[in-house]
Amino acid sequence: MQKTLFRRVRTAVDRVGLLANLRADFAASLVVFLIAVPLSVGIAVASGVPVELGLVTGIVGGLLTGLLPGSSMQVSGPAAGLTVLVYESVREYGLRALGVLVLTAGLLQVAMGLLKLGRWFRAISVAVVQGMLAGIGVVLIAGQLYALADADAPAGALEKLGGLVTLLTDTLASADSLAAVAVGAGTVAVLVLWPRWPKGVRLVPAPLAAVALATTAVGVLRLPVDRVQVRGLFDAIQPPWSGDFARLTEFGVLGTVLAFALIASAESLFSAAAVDRLHDNARTDYNKELIAQGAGNTVCGALGALPMTAVIVRSAANVHAGARTKASRVLHGVWLLVFATLLPWALELIPVAALAGVLVHAGWKLLPGRELGPLWRDHRGEVAVLVTTTVAIVVTNLFEGVVIGLLLAIVKAAWETSHVHIETTTTRDGRVRARVLGNANFLRLPRLLDELDTLHRAGHGAEGVELDLTGLRHMDRAVHTALSGWAERHGSLREGGKGNENGDGEATGRVVAV
Repeated sequence: MQKTLFRRVRTAVDRVGLLANLRADFAASLVVFLIAVPLSVGIAVASGVPVELGLVTGIVGGLLTGLLPGSSMQVSGPAAGLTVLVYESVREYGLRALGVLVLTAGLLQVAMGLLKLGRWFRAISVAVVQGMLAGIGVVLIAGQLYALADADAPAGALEKLGGLVTLLTDTLASADSLAAVAVGAGTVAVLVLWPRWPKGVRLVPAPLAAVALATTAVGVLRLPVDRVQVRGLFDAIQPPWSGDFARLTEFGVLGTVLAFALIASAESLFSAAAVDRLHDNARTDYNKELIAQGAGNTVCGALGALPMTAVIVRSAANVHAGARTKASRVLHGVWLLVFATLLPWALELIPVAALAGVLVHAGWKLLPGRELGPLWRDHRGEVAVLVTTTVAIVVTNLFEGVVIGLLLAIVKAAWETSHVHIETTTTRDGRVRARVLGNANFLRLPRLLDELDTLHRAGHGAEGVELDLTGLRHMDRAVHTALSGWAERHGSLREGGKGNENGDGEATGRVVAV
């Protein structure tokens, strides 16, 4: 009797908990949906693709990726971080090739997840990531300033930056352009000031409020500005044909696929680390999350849509809105599907300048602000990596810029972990002992050889110089070869043990130059 009563009570409690979770997830899904609509449409416009494709990516991110294991609170969709790369890819290879790029990148993500490579993304230098985001922000802002004035943007990032003076003069000479700028600037102002409004007003997401106010103003005042063009959800979807996959034999296409996969994966997993700090639910399984993101991108590619990542803005809003389970992100995908199917005409009311304002604000938030001061005081090398990555992205492209940043970060790490110095003593037989201490790799080799040459030229010790390597904790092959060569050039060579030529253990040899 007691067991039966206990089971009934437990069942009742479970039902109450389930209803409470469903109620909380339902409310959170509406908040995320209202944020996702203007962001998805704006990112699609900035990427140079039909606006419906941004909604398709959001739908897949909710209905598919939202159901898969990995992270419980993250919400996926098109991200501003890939806008620049997508735009350049569509411009260079065409819209039909986009599906092939995204699909292949998704399969690569799945493979990386199955190989349990997800945790390795946590080893990427933070300075490189910040530089990548800053570079994206600079290029994104530069491009959207043209959309803010209803003007056509030049192709390259440097061309966009170089054309800003001409854009300013042309805008000042055109009443229509000034009207568009007023709409975009007003949108940015609402986004900046929205957090200062009373809490009750802020229940409406800032991007939705900004776009809604801009749309209302344009409609009431009948301003002559460009508006979003809609083709229809099913007309915009263009699955890749079998012949389109032949583009994968091109070197540039393969590099773009790799860039899509690596950058989307890094952004998703960095977002997971940030979102995990916002809630008390289960932590993210990085490998499973990588598989989930890859599955979503595979489907997005099959539909010819934009690539997806986990988006920190939507994910944080999901947590703050009180979401408790995965149901919130799945429901947000349902609302996107209903909106795109039944209310696509509503998109045609939105001014392009308002969406440009949303993305200018998003790009500004990608730039490092308050972090730079403390970083410069404490870690100037990190600032050098950050700035170099940013400039490289602007000058070249996103993929090459990130590669340059990673290489610089590796060189910086190798330099900082290599500390080597020489201590000299005189032995009883008159010989000078030069004891090399620390960690020696090829980056420290020029300075090390200069010090030894100076010691040799000074003529210390009537019996010569004894080079002692027993104090080295690490020595790579380049150092061992160079020091052995130095000893041979300056006299006979005698080794008292086998040196560490491979750089993977302790340096135990002693080389003597007489």
